[in-house]
This record gives sequence, C-alpha cells and structure tokens, in this order.
Amino acid sequence: MGIMLKKPEHVAGSAAPAIIVGLFVAFGGILFGYDTGTIGGILAMKYWRELFSTGYVNPKDHILDITSTQKSEIVSLLSAGTFFGSLCAAPMGDILGRRMGMIASTGVFTFGVILQTAATRIPLFVAGRFFAGFGVGLISALIPLYQSETAPKWIRGTIVGCYQLAITIGLLLASIVDNATKDRNDTGSYRIPIAIQFAWALILVVGMLILPETPRFNIKRGRGEAAAKALSRLRRLDVEHPALVEELAEIKANHEYELTLGKSSYIECFKGTLGKRLATGCGLQALQQLTGVNFIFYYGTSFFQSSGIQNSFVISLITNIINVVSTFPGLYMVEKWGRRPLLLFGAIGMCISQLIVAIVGTATGQSSVVANKVLIAFVCIYIFFFACSWGPVAWVVTGELFPLKARAKALSMTTATNWLLNWAIAYATPYMVDPGPGNANLGSKVFFIWGGFCLICTAFVWFCIYETKGLSLEQVDELYGKVGKAWQSKGFVPTVSFAEVQDIGPTGRSQSLADIEAVAGRKRSVAHVDQNGSSNMMHNEKY
Repeated sequence: MGIMLKKPEHVAGSAAPAIIVGLFVAFGGILFGYDTGTIGGILAMKYWRELFSTGYVNPKDHILDITSTQKSEIVSLLSAGTFFGSLCAAPMGDILGRRMGMIASTGVFTFGVILQTAATRIPLFVAGRFFAGFGVGLISALIPLYQSETAPKWIRGTIVGCYQLAITIGLLLASIVDNATKDRNDTGSYRIPIAIQFAWALILVVGMLILPETPRFNIKRGRGEAAAKALSRLRRLDVEHPALVEELAEIKANHEYELTLGKSSYIECFKGTLGKRLATGCGLQALQQLTGVNFIFYYGTSFFQSSGIQNSFVISLITNIINVVSTFPGLYMVEKWGRRPLLLFGAIGMCISQLIVAIVGTATGQSSVVANKVLIAFVCIYIFFFACSWGPVAWVVTGELFPLKARAKALSMTTATNWLLNWAIAYATPYMVDPGPGNANLGSKVFFIWGGFCLICTAFVWFCIYETKGLSLEQVDELYGKVGKAWQSKGFVPTVSFAEVQDIGPTGRSQSLADIEAVAGRKRSVAHVDQNGSSNMMHNEKY
C-alpha cells in the first residue's frame, strides 16, 4: 500500500469531478462552524455584555453582564434549532432533493442571521439564534448525505471528512473575527462577526445552483435518465460506458432489493438490521458531543479567563488553529487506517488528555502558572486527538451506514442526536462550571466527566463500529447482512451483486443474503456449464 491516496487502476473514468463537488459542498460546514464559534467570543465582549445585560453585575470583574441562565439560553437555543432542523432535513431532502434542500436550508439560516444582526436585546437575539440553528440543522444532515451519495467509494471517507474540516475552518474564522472586533465600543463589535455569515450563505447557494442532484436520489425518485446524466458528470464517463451502466444498475438493484424487505417509513428505521445501524449512528453522534469538544469552543474563552489565564482570546485562537491543522491527518488516515482504528486511537488519546487536565487543574487551582501551561498544553493535545478522529469520522460513518430507502430519515435522526446532546451540554455547562448560587462550580473537574465519556467511546467503537473502508454504500448493506459482530468486520470481502439478486426474482428477495448468494452462485454455475456444453457441441460438429 502506497503513501498517497490513489484511484484504483481498475476504476474507469475520473474521480476529479466528484471530489471537487464533494469538497465544495463541504463548504456548508463553514456556516456550521462559524455560527457555532462566534458566540463564545461574543459572550466575552465587554460592549455586548453591557448592552444585553438586564442589570446583573459579574462579581469577578464588576462589569454588567448576563446571568448563567441567560447565557445558557443564548448558547443552547442554536442547538435546539439545529435539533429540529436536522429532523426536518429528511422530508426536505426526500421531497425537494438533496441539492434544492440545501438551498432552502441556507435561506432559513440567512433569516436567523438577519435577526441576530438587528438585535440589541436578548429576545430578538435568541430568536435569531434559533432560526440560524434551524438552518444549520438542515444543512448539517443534508451535506454528508449529498457527499456520501456522490463520492467514489475509495475516497468517500476523505471527502465526507472534509465537512468536519470546513467546520473547523469556520470555528477558526470566527475566532479571528471575534478577536479583531472584541475591543470595539459599538454594535460593530458583535454585528460584524454575525453579518459576515451572509457571505458564506451566498457562496453556498450560488454553487448549489450549478451542481447536479445525486444519482441515488434520482434513482429513488424513479428518474433513471437523470441519474445516468448526473453520474456521467461525476465520473466523467459517457452514459453508455459499461462501468457507468454497471454502477447505476447496482444502485438501482440494491434500492429495489431493500424495498422488498420493508417500507421506508420511520417505524422501519427502528427494526432489524436497520434499527441496529440507527442505534450505532445515534450512539456515535451522541458520544462525539460527550467527549466535551464543544465545551472548549462554546465556553473556552470564558473558561480560560476564569482559570486565571491571560489573553484568553489568543488561547482560544490557538486551539482553533490546532483544530484545523489536526483535521488533515484524519482525512488521510480515515482511508489508510480505516474507521475503527482511527476512532479507537482518538478515544484513547482524548481520554488520557482529559484526565490529565482534570487532575492538574483540580490539584493546583488557578494560582499556578505552570499548571495553567499544562492545562493549555493538554487541552491542545486533546483537540488534536478529536480533530483527527472523532471530529471527521463520526460524519463519515453515519453517512455510510444506511440503505438508500431510509438514508435521509436515518441520517437526520443521527444528526438530531448530535444536536440534542450539543444542546444539553451547551445548556448545562454554565451551571456545571460557573461559581455562584445554584451552580456546581466544577471548574477543571468537569474534565473528569469528559474523560469518563471518552473511555466509554473506546468500548463503543470496539463493540459497535463496523469497518466500512473501501466499500460502496450498497456493499455496506451486504456487510451488515452477513457479519454479526463489529470486531469481525475488518476482513470482510463483498461477494453479492445486487444486479444478480434482481435477476433471481421476487421469491429470492425474501431470503437472507447468504441464501440469495448461493442461488446466484448455482445460477452462474449452470450458465457456465451450459456455455461449455454448447462450445463442446460446436467443436464436435466442426470435426
């Protein structure tokens, strides 16, 4: 195996169009990351605190501020909006399509940005946070869906992982802009960072007007000719090319086979192997949040301030730079190592880093300069482990798990799980960390909680995550149909052709994949014998 990611020699056509399309669509992650990242810096801006305060004075710096309750409301309402938005992504993606769904989602997001930009009081600001979150929730489910359905299987993990890279870039840009405007003594201090999001939305909409709909969505809607044209653009092959015809036939046959096993309703998503996959996806997305990453990016600036660290904005900027840079090795390793090894590597590294931060912070308090440096160092090491593993790979795995008939519905539910935990953490963190009546005042002790969940992540990956590297989305169905244990999935080699399943007929489709494969094998053997018999007869007649 070489160092570089290269297109297999037997694969026809060019992967460049699909890679470019996938990378552009990942740009939507900037909306997600930037909107998430701006709030942490805005909450620490002196002008914003005084403008939006309802009379509360912060006992630490004796400046007008918002209460822990108001802080929880402002931060968590975005996550509440994203939760409902991600659930609505399924009907939008199945009715409007993946492409038009993303365009409509960006419109909802833009409305939320308008409200936040206009706000000078908490109620309108919170309303804007909710609608922006609703749009982000829609986008966050539709982007991995679009990428998974268009990317070649040999580089699908890297392409979908670029969505997380775009999120980290959005977080970094938010940190840079917040740092640039934090000292302004006017509404520009917070309005400039918020209004910049109009540019991200415009870029995404213009691009999506040009890009094709996914071939798999067209197959789902019975538009075979449109699916062939879309796949032709993505693979740079003629619609009559044998490789393109074969890939399209396999997608169609797999979809028809899945439909014979059950309907594509929400209830069906909770049954059988599909229910198992849904539980895996929801668990993975929940644990991604429970590693504590958004504690750093939502409340990192405020936490570093309360820990006695000077230049907390600069420290927050550094953590964002590390987040971006560390994502690149993950994009490479997800295809070289595979999904399972990379997730295990990340979970173990995050667990050790979090526990060291918790122990040092608890043992030394806020007065030690050395302890503060250790805290910053291991927070940065933790971010490295997250950014190269659980950050991108959670989106990669959930994008690969589900059959076409239920992909939009199931992916929307896994994404909603991510946002539900995102909301819970955003809402609970001020009460867990901040001092004052009714608050737990955990401070650095909160990292014991995140470290404990990282330990759970390790067990979850071992027992629940199947290795899907190098498999087409249709072959993932075969993997779950044949392999009963996640830790046995590494050596799986697909052998079923769903085009052959289609040829067996309706009676074969109700059987297990193993039975169907046996029938297809016998059919091939008979055909081979008949062909040889005919050849021998022609040979005898000739002589």
